Amino acid sequence: MERLHVAMNNISISFPGVHALKNVDFYSETGRSHALIGANGAGKSTLMKVLSGAYNHYTGDISMGGKGVSIRSPKDAKALGIQIVYQEVDTALIPNLTVGENIMLEHMVHGMKGKQFVHWRKIHQSAQQVLGRMKISIPTHKLVHELSLAQKQMVLIARSIALECRFLVLDEPTAPLSHSETEQLFRLIRLLKSEGVGIIFISHRLPELYEICDDITIMRDGALVLRDEIRNLEQQQVVEHMLGAKLDGQFPHRESKLPLGEIGLAVKGLNDPGKLKDVNVHIRQGEIVGIGGLVGAGKTELCRALFGASPTASGEIRLHGKRLRIKSPHEAVRQGIALVPEERRREGVFVEESVISNVTVASLESNTRWGHWISTAKERAAAAHIISSLGVKTPNAQAKVRNLSGGNQQKIAIGKWLLVDADVYIFDEPTKGVDVGAKRDIYNLVADLASRGKYVLYASSEMSELIGITDRIYVMYDGTVMKELQTDQTNEEEILLYSTGGLIQ
Repeated sequence: MERLHVAMNNISISFPGVHALKNVDFYSETGRSHALIGANGAGKSTLMKVLSGAYNHYTGDISMGGKGVSIRSPKDAKALGIQIVYQEVDTALIPNLTVGENIMLEHMVHGMKGKQFVHWRKIHQSAQQVLGRMKISIPTHKLVHELSLAQKQMVLIARSIALECRFLVLDEPTAPLSHSETEQLFRLIRLLKSEGVGIIFISHRLPELYEICDDITIMRDGALVLRDEIRNLEQQQVVEHMLGAKLDGQFPHRESKLPLGEIGLAVKGLNDPGKLKDVNVHIRQGEIVGIGGLVGAGKTELCRALFGASPTASGEIRLHGKRLRIKSPHEAVRQGIALVPEERRREGVFVEESVISNVTVASLESNTRWGHWISTAKERAAAAHIISSLGVKTPNAQAKVRNLSGGNQQKIAIGKWLLVDADVYIFDEPTKGVDVGAKRDIYNLVADLASRGKYVLYASSEMSELIGITDRIYVMYDGTVMKELQTDQTNEEEILLYSTGGLIQ
């Protein structure tokens, strides 16, 4: 099969206060999978948005098959067979339409010209054929807002391959997926490669890149660093090229941590119909407690229930011996509980607002004068402190959060709670979609909270994180706690065993 290549030459683009891409060259071929990697803010997603037509004010040239092409809109890109699946799935799907309608959306929109009626049976049959090819079992008549995050991701990928696709760009596609779902995706990628589709794969999970990718392009600070076949580079070399420096220990050393105090947060008999079953957990002062488990195990549901975000949850929550009545997130915050949610763009930050507004939104009372009027001077000082202490990369405090990289958005989502000075900090997949450098910053921040005597609950589906950052781990499976483990006495294999329901009595 003759290969087709797409080439981007001398691509540059700027936004207010940010020179996002600086004369970047990129080259990829059909029938191969190409890893595009770099630290948050390196320009990976921006480069792919240029290729997919989302940004049209760039300079430089794009060619396909050796012929110059014009890509100034998503329509231009799709006409050339370039499809992209973004990391934030909710912004790309229509929640009140069915799975079938979302998958076949392009066909419905463009196929309606001159027609008065939609052939609904054909729409769902076509969507089912796409899902069948992917070997994914999702009812096509189900509404998208009823799906899990992993299922929404699969619907987006299905929509892309329902069209004639030459190059498929996947931006952090495995972030919301379980191990088995990731294997399904990799099987699909191999199938598409064999059919002559080129895959451009953006991910911060290096082992995945080595499993599925043929080529690699590394970016840093908006510029090209290196392009090579991935087999020619060791993982440590990739990290060093990404950061521009050698990476020391990823996880913080915690020898100087405070001796663990008495049990401060105690949760007994927490239930949520269809989500949680008789969950019992506790945290001692200065302790980082992990919540492990695969996607769908109940980790996010537990975090939301503790934060008052699930009205159907019931059970006993005590903090410092006092029973808490938490029926809403507002009540949780007032009683000293903070949550950094998994879906940061939808639940953790206001993407259309400025950095300063996001950082201070949870601590408005402390940034007022006479208890009624917001003090802009106090807000600026608070935002400057968070930007500096967390190393947030932003042109200024007035920049909109949507223009920041994923890692910097996550720092904003965490930073707003540092100004509140809560007692309990709940982190739900806090490093999802962020690079190794930003991950290290987040680990250090979490360790610092514990050293200050806070109660930290850290939910993650990455076993290495749980081993590296926690003191104790509760492993969840099917909405219940399967096992409590001492971190220094366990390993990733044991955590995975209980995560998959192993040794159920």
